[in-house]
Amino acid sequence: MQILSVNHPNTPRRPQPQRPVRLLLINPRFPESFWSFRWAVEKVLPRKRTINPPLGLATLAALCPPEWEVEIIDENIEAVPLKPEADIIGVCGMGAQFKRQRELLSYYRGQGFYVVAGGSFASLCPERFADLAHSVIAGEAEYIWPEFCRDFEQGSAKQRYQETGVVNLEDSPVPRFELLKLDKYTTISMQFSRGCPYRCEFCDIIVMFGRRPRTKTPAQIGRELDALRAQKICNVFFVDDNLIGNKKLAKALLRYLGDYQQQHDYQFNFGTEVSLNLADDEELLRLFRAANFSWVFIGIESPDEESLKETRKTQNMRKDILAAVQAIYAHGIDVLAGFIVGFDNDTLDTFERQYQFITASGIQVAMVGLLTALPRTPLFERLEREGRLLPEAYHGDNTKLGTNFIPKRMDYQAMVNHYQALYRRLFSDRTIAARIRNKIRYLRQPVYKGEYTLGESMHIVGALFARGLLTGGPVRLLRFLRTLITAGPRVWPQIIVDWIAGLAMRDYIKRHFRNDLERERRLTQVTAARLRRRCATSVRRGALEVATYAGEVGANLRVMLQGYVDRATYKKAARRLEKMLRHSTATLTLCIEEFSEKQRPHLDRLLQRLAPYGDRVSIWVSERARPLLNIDSSVFHLLLDKKPTQAPAAG
Repeated sequence: MQILSVNHPNTPRRPQPQRPVRLLLINPRFPESFWSFRWAVEKVLPRKRTINPPLGLATLAALCPPEWEVEIIDENIEAVPLKPEADIIGVCGMGAQFKRQRELLSYYRGQGFYVVAGGSFASLCPERFADLAHSVIAGEAEYIWPEFCRDFEQGSAKQRYQETGVVNLEDSPVPRFELLKLDKYTTISMQFSRGCPYRCEFCDIIVMFGRRPRTKTPAQIGRELDALRAQKICNVFFVDDNLIGNKKLAKALLRYLGDYQQQHDYQFNFGTEVSLNLADDEELLRLFRAANFSWVFIGIESPDEESLKETRKTQNMRKDILAAVQAIYAHGIDVLAGFIVGFDNDTLDTFERQYQFITASGIQVAMVGLLTALPRTPLFERLEREGRLLPEAYHGDNTKLGTNFIPKRMDYQAMVNHYQALYRRLFSDRTIAARIRNKIRYLRQPVYKGEYTLGESMHIVGALFARGLLTGGPVRLLRFLRTLITAGPRVWPQIIVDWIAGLAMRDYIKRHFRNDLERERRLTQVTAARLRRRCATSVRRGALEVATYAGEVGANLRVMLQGYVDRATYKKAARRLEKMLRHSTATLTLCIEEFSEKQRPHLDRLLQRLAPYGDRVSIWVSERARPLLNIDSSVFHLLLDKKPTQAPAAG
């Protein structure tokens, strides 16, 4: 059934009274980061598109009236529909997704849909969405989303719904996992608790969820696991910011999970986030192992006690950090960790200390970030008082080459340069291998045994050899084989996982960490000149226009298709553009003004060659050309606003 027509594009469409409300929920595409593990997902793991699904949207869907028709689109695995059949379009987002969330809200509102903004960034900064959405959902959704649904049905929806009380997680429903394409994700998300008892200055968790952890019951978790087990899911990530924030309740959950796993033949591999004091509690460690937790993520932040004291992370000062990591390894549990450089106590020497600690600890997935001041955190408020914030430099992802404030004891650019150098050292073949050897001295009986079938496992190992090890030459292959030889076969699945993770992060560094901006500008200018020369006929006819601009973070090349372009021109352009993207971090904007059906196969071949660099390729398509094209916005950045006059960097 068609939705009602409207007279003005900003007038929201209303559902017809004889049918249920149709709700479309969208998770915007994330900019690529270390967290994407893109090389592993695309080159090694079978049939996967990304890491985690949007658990929040699946929970929101379960809070809707049962008669509503709900669809979830995750732009990280599929394209957003440009002309959906919906009465409400809800767009969530974290800080790193804000740019794309804003674009989607503006586009759908302009098309006449009723748009709703939500997610963690809307909860932190609801004022930024006042002109973007008809309604903003700020805070936990269990109570305020059903209120919005009732108001919408009655035609009296408010502009903002703000949760001001405390949500009892026993009121949280089983997420509608069936609305997610679970087979496209490597790991499926669940949640047991919200809140953290600690007071880290830089953290926004206590701002959103408070310092008293609240939890679901073990029976609730069991019902969610039943739903995932029915879909043959094996990998589960508890997204709690600190699963052991309340140790007593965490132990009750772990005992329940241990019994559940025993009853169901240990179907699930679990992972979660915890604080370092896990290492202090022998009973807790045994329970984690018994429940089949194969890994934990810990915010270590810094091996420097003064930096920890400064940021109020005193929980990491109670025990030698290296000994704590090794104690967790000794129970068969792998450690992933976050590290931060940029505290006021830090100097350029801090990068060397971080390198030495990460190498000695054997932590392979070491997410080192530059300290970033998130809105409403104590850090943000302090730096604002000190006049040190860079207001135009907000970053939702702290693994990018920059931050949003002026460091105290380091030159800003020197800090960025040392940050790049640290990552390059950490993910050299030699250091990847050294960390694995340091880890397996203690991780002798890993919980992780692999979760794939024999055929899938053979595919993964074959892809690792062909696309990761052999391409690195005989030295890399030899280092890999030595890590296997130094351990028994039981540890091999863990070693393979570590090499995949290390090479994925190395691949990200290779594609994104370049700082010779002048060289990149020259490369885009040379590419533009050669395109104009080799496609001179199309340029003279006005069918093709090529220009260069300074982008947000570097050089940008814009190519405009304004008429018929033949196969030879597409072929020449594909070759030059692919070469530019492969050898630089430059961005490309492709504007398609005019297009004909007979050009489709030529454009398809061009896009296939550009797809590996899709996170740096923005595509704008005119209204008249859109019906002829189907641009996958999960691969490329599909621009939805007006035609760019100066090419923006791809998000």
